[in-house]
Amino acid sequence: MSELRKDPIVDRWIIIAAERGRRPFDFKTEPEPPSSEGCPFCEGNEQTTPPEVFALRDGGPPNSPGWRVRVVPNKFPALAIEGELVRSGIGRLDRMTGVGAHEVIIESPQHADDLPTLPADHIVDVLSTYAQRTCDLHRDERFRYTIVFRNYKAEAGASLSHPHSQLIALPFIPELMKEKLDSAREHYQRKERCIFCDLLEQELELSDRIIYRNEHFVILSPFAARFPFSVEIYPLEHCHDFVAMDSTQQYDLADALQYVLNQYKTTLSNPPYNMTLQAAPNTIPRPGHPDYWGTIAYDYHWHLEIFPRLTKMAGFEWGTGCYINPVSPEDAAQHLSTNSQSLEAD
Repeated sequence: MSELRKDPIVDRWIIIAAERGRRPFDFKTEPEPPSSEGCPFCEGNEQTTPPEVFALRDGGPPNSPGWRVRVVPNKFPALAIEGELVRSGIGRLDRMTGVGAHEVIIESPQHADDLPTLPADHIVDVLSTYAQRTCDLHRDERFRYTIVFRNYKAEAGASLSHPHSQLIALPFIPELMKEKLDSAREHYQRKERCIFCDLLEQELELSDRIIYRNEHFVILSPFAARFPFSVEIYPLEHCHDFVAMDSTQQYDLADALQYVLNQYKTTLSNPPYNMTLQAAPNTIPRPGHPDYWGTIAYDYHWHLEIFPRLTKMAGFEWGTGCYINPVSPEDAAQHLSTNSQSLEAD
């Protein structure tokens, strides 16, 4: 029988329709052969992108070969970095000028590279770049929230197959993040504990949704997962801010990322996926809001979310905001913590 589960952080119900019996090999996708022809992100094609705003280099001047990770403005940005943030209204309707930042983090100079197969040092370079760009943009008082995300393959929204992530800085806090922040603050005000830490303690004790852990991070299959085989990666020690990681923690996060993305490759035949960094908002005080998210260091817990694109949203999901997941989180955890050979044998 199907089961309804409520997300413990946000007020959202999910239908777990496990009776459909979907297995990893039911979701197999065709491989996407990489093509580097005309790719603007490949080393040697630096002049085809907007000028870089940041790069980790082994040598050479800006906008030339010799880089390991390179950040450039998106050529077709959703928001513009220039301009004044102006708020206005038409009766009950609110609007703002389209001010923000939209950047591309090119993760490797080599077109055929893939994030989980890069050396650990290189993945740490990518993570360090996420942190550096977030810190830099949070110095701008116009921006309230910065999200880093990765769209892997065209089905997940990627327009180029060259390994890359994106970053968008917003002049507002998006609704889903606001729900998480409000829930975390309300829980802390009642119990003086982090709701995410409470959740992790329970999940670690139950263990049936734990996929992998190392010294500093745990990968779990969420209790009310919206999508089959989606995962969340949490620091085991309470921390509200992604940029606060030290080098040891960055290496352990790289290890966790390598583990789960390689499991996607072997268990699910390398599916398209979206990865989002659920980081803390910009806490710079603003006029009229001296205590805005003032308790965030105590009540919020940053994390990564990864969603394989194995099912499609249809009328029910769009009309209700409720999702149907055909794979139970417990089964997903078992499959992702087992190699693909043993799966196909059982």
